[in-house]
Amino acid sequence: MTTATTTSSSRIDNRAIDEMRPIQIIRGVVSHAPGSVLVCFGNTKVLVTASIDDRVPRHIYVGGQNQPGWLTAEYSLLPGSTHTRANRDRFKVSGRTMEIQRLIGRSLRGAIDLSGLGQRTITIDADVLQADGGTRVASITGGYVALVDAVNYLMENELIKERPTLNPIASVSVGMVNGAPVLDLNYDEDVLASVDANVVMNDNGEFIEFQATAESSPFSRDNLDAMAKLAEKGIGELLQAQQAALASPITGAGLETALPATGA
Repeated sequence: MTTATTTSSSRIDNRAIDEMRPIQIIRGVVSHAPGSVLVCFGNTKVLVTASIDDRVPRHIYVGGQNQPGWLTAEYSLLPGSTHTRANRDRFKVSGRTMEIQRLIGRSLRGAIDLSGLGQRTITIDADVLQADGGTRVASITGGYVALVDAVNYLMENELIKERPTLNPIASVSVGMVNGAPVLDLNYDEDVLASVDANVVMNDNGEFIEFQATAESSPFSRDNLDAMAKLAEKGIGELLQAQQAALASPITGAGLETALPATGA
C-alpha cells in the first residue's frame, strides 16, 4: 500500500509530501462587506467577501417568514492573477468558472443551517488575486471564515434573533505526482499530476466533497486511501488556522496593509 512519509520528498519546492504551504487567513480587509478575508496558500492569494441581501432567489421563496435563506457563490480569476492575462467573464461564465463556484456554494451551504437566516441570501465572492494552484480550495477555506463574520454581523445588528448552526469546513487539494501522493499542490505540481483531487471536509472528519480525476493514468484504491489520509491531515491544520483567525480581533487594517507593497 502506498503511504505518505514526512522524511523524504522529491517535490519542486522541497516540502515533505504531507506538508502544507504557509497558510494566512486575514480578516476585515474590505470595509464595506460584512465578511471579508484574504486567504493565502503559499503564493495563491484569494480575496473572499460575504455580502447579505434581504431576499432569496425565486426557486427558494415559497412565502411565509419561516422559510430558509440561501447561500450562493461567485468565483473569478482577476486578469493579472495568472502567467498570461485571464479574460474577465463579462458576458458568459466559462464552464470551469461555473464548476468552481458551484463547488464553493455547495460546500458552504453544508456549513450553515440556512433556516436561521430568514429570507436572506449570503453571497460569497472569491476573487483570485494571484494563482499558484489550489484557488478553489483556498476560496472554500477562506469562505467559511467570511461566512462566520457575516453571521456575526447579522447577530450584532439584531437582524436575526438566534445564531444559525455553523459547522466548520475546510478544503485542500491532494494528488499523485511522480508516483507519490502529495498534499496541497502548487501550480507546477498540478501540471505534472497524474491524479488531481479537491477535498472538502467538516470538523467531524466527514467528507462533503471528494473530487478526484485521473489526468493521465488510472489510480488504485491504495492511492485513493493515501490521498484521503493526506487530505484529512491538511484539513485538520486548516481548521486550526480558521479557529485562530476567528479568535483574533478584526484589525480593520484594510487590503493595503494585508498585501504589503513590494519593491522599492
